[in-house]
Formats: sequence, structure tokens, C-alpha cells
Amino acid sequence: MNSVRRVKRQYNEQLEIEGVLLTMYDGRLNLTQQVVNEVKKYFPRKVFATVIPRAVRLSEAPSFGKPIEYFDRNNKGAYAYSALAEEILRLNA
Repeated sequence: MNSVRRVKRQYNEQLEIEGVLLTMYDGRLNLTQQVVNEVKKYFPRKVFATVIPRAVRLSEAPSFGKPIEYFDRNNKGAYAYSALAEEILRLNA
């Protein structure tokens, strides 16, 4: 949050957080649900419905210099990022 305040102060006071994206999501872990609950408590109504799952191929893509859509378009991470784009467009329609 300090970084957000600094950017607003130095560049544009009108900037607002569009939303909070949960990444490396693994619904099987208790820790994940604890983090989700804390984030939703701190940012009510700002957490995107779409979550980006933890996926090996998703973490490998940058090493090959490619976005996940080109590296492995059938990966669950690729689908999640596409869903995020659709969610953002829908929220701003």
C-alpha cells in the first residue's frame, strides 16, 4: 500500500485500485483460505472473482520468454488470465 500511495502522490492523485488479484491459488491448502479471508477483509468489494491457480507451466513460461497464452494456451493458468480479462472488461462496461 505504501507503493500505491507513493505513485498516487508523485504521479496521479486520481489513481485508484481497480481490484486485487489472488495468484498462486491452491484451494486444497488451509493457508490459501486464510489468505483469501484476510485479503477480503482488508479489501472488501475489491477482490476479483477470478483467481490465478498455482501451476508449474505458468511459472515456467517467463523462463522461455513467452506469455502463458503462447507457451501453453490449454493450461489452467492461461484460462484464468483470459477469465480475468473478461471480468475486468465486464466490470468496466
